This record gives sequence, structure tokens and C-alpha cells, in this order.
Amino acid sequence: MSTIAEFRIPASDTAMETTFERAPQARLELESSVSKTLPSIWVSGTTCEAIENAFAADDTIERFELVASAEDRLLYDVDSERGQYLYDELLSSGGSLLEASGVDSWWQFKMRFRTREHLVDTHETLESQGIVVDLIRVTDVTTVSTGNTRLTPEQHEALTAAFEKGYFKIPRQISMEELASDLGISHQALSERLRRAYGTLVDAEVQPVNEQTTD
Repeated sequence: MSTIAEFRIPASDTAMETTFERAPQARLELESSVSKTLPSIWVSGTTCEAIENAFAADDTIERFELVASAEDRLLYDVDSERGQYLYDELLSSGGSLLEASGVDSWWQFKMRFRTREHLVDTHETLESQGIVVDLIRVTDVTTVSTGNTRLTPEQHEALTAAFEKGYFKIPRQISMEELASDLGISHQALSERLRRAYGTLVDAEVQPVNEQTTD
């Protein structure tokens, strides 16, 4: 059964330490992506001028480009060889990156691993490279309550992964084939789990309690 881990890594061990020093109010957040290349970065809490000056002074950043802006945040494509290296190492044991953000000179991550052993492999790989890993929380999917919906742990895991990876968004951010690969199961098995989970949820929602099916 899969494991979700939350941990943080100091920027001084990886990338963009200077960026945090030059723009201390900035919050950086990796954009959701199913790509194996480094995702773009949302920046908030600072000005365009301040963050671009910080990027320019950072020797771990080779190139940056503003690609979009909103009322309170900016989206940049950032080329960073050291950042890409960290990203590749995080995914090297088959983990899936769910969330990543940077603030106060720390990068914080939330990842899903197929097993605790895959998490241990990633932890050991990073530490062997001299990267400090501050583990915050580890949760086995089987320990997460599914409430009264009668979902099996496997169905709950599939639905949770689909939601977190953007399968239900329009447009979809991940295909069923990619999601199945992340979970370590076949496309057919994932399709069946989701179909049964939908049926269970609909059954619980639209039928009176004393009329719900039990199969």
C-alpha cells in the first residue's frame, strides 16, 4: 500500500539559496505537472522586480522567464541544473511529487511512494549526496479514514491519487495510463477500482441508508 511523506530540504543543500536571501518574503510553489522535466514556479509575496533581481543573482539559476501573471502571483519558467538534479533524485525511486513549495530558505515536499521501502530508498539517496532531509510526517494510505462510504483501501487510494494528480480537472492534468503507472497497477485495474469507487459513492449518496447495497 502506498505511503505519503512530507519533508523539507534546506535550499543551501540544493538550489536557489540566494533567491531566498535576496527575496526573503517570497513564496515559491511548483506548478502541478505530470512532466518529468522541472515544472514552472509560481512566485508570491514579492514584486516582479525583486524576484527577478534575486533570480539574476542566483548562480544556481541558468535562465528564467516570466510566462504568466495573476493579481497576486507570477509564473516563471526557471532553468536550474541543481534544481533539476534534485527533482530527478526525488523521482528516482518511483515516487510521485504531489506538492512542492519554498519559503524561508527551505524547500518543502509532499510525495506519494508505492511503499515505505521506496521512501527509504529516496531518503538514503538524498542523504548520500549530502542533502539534509527533515522528515515531517509519514502516512500510510491504509491508515486514512474512509468515513462511512465503505470504500476499500485500494479504492480510496485510487480516488485520492486521481484527485491529487489532477485527473478530475478540466482539462485533465494526468492520463489514466500515467496514474496507473504512478500507483504501480495496470490501466485495467485502475479503471475497475475507480468504477467500483464511483458506484459506492453514488450508492451512499442517492439511496436511503436502509436501501443501500452491500455488495
